[in-house]
Amino acid sequence: MANKKPTAALTLQQKVKVLTKLFESGCKTEKDLKALNLQSILQIPDITVPDMTVITELQEQVTKNKLFSYLGGGADEQHTDRQAHHME
Repeated sequence: MANKKPTAALTLQQKVKVLTKLFESGCKTEKDLKALNLQSILQIPDITVPDMTVITELQEQVTKNKLFSYLGGGADEQHTDRQAHHME
């Protein structure tokens, strides 16, 4: 019986796969990502419906400035007091 990977690892793997497809199709910046519409997403080679879901989630998280948390599977990590102390 094969060992099943944790869901979070599979989710990150899926996100990285979609990011690779985006990079290869010329989408290299947050501005490019936010500008994608359904028609342009459908032009990406080998795009799947689950990939489109990830793209939509990526767009939402970029807009909220929470992309890193999203990719890592974490919740909102914006703790301004903590961040200010780490930056000093």
